[in-house]
Amino acid sequence: MHHMEDGTKQRTLSIVKPDGVGKGVIGEVVRRFEKEGIRIVAMRMLRLSRKQAEGFYAVHRERPFFASLTDFMSSGPIVAMVLEGDDVIARNRKIMGATDPAKADKGTIRADFAGSIEQNIVHGSDAPDTAVTEIRYFFSELDIVS
Repeated sequence: MHHMEDGTKQRTLSIVKPDGVGKGVIGEVVRRFEKEGIRIVAMRMLRLSRKQAEGFYAVHRERPFFASLTDFMSSGPIVAMVLEGDDVIARNRKIMGATDPAKADKGTIRADFAGSIEQNIVHGSDAPDTAVTEIRYFFSELDIVS
């Protein structure tokens, strides 16, 4: 049960959002992680209730987009994953591309598949502390195979 303090090995949460599930790109998202040598150590499909989506995005509660974001995130199934690897938080963010697909680099998930800033296919934790919190929102230590 050792944790990821050794070297730069980290974990992060990745979510394929309802638009990504709807567009049938779960496998493509997974393929891109695996191609980069990132390990998937936990995975589940679920449908968030509005309340669960609000809990997950609680940090954005005061923002104008909070209602539409939580509506969208509870509109269909999502796939939550724990990714593990060296410097995986930054690497995942690079693979996803910028939040705004119009600004995302060519070849990133969002540049290739996303329709808008909000409906942008994937979510990824932005820092080590949020990664821990976000992983815990969906997975217990027992769910993660390291």
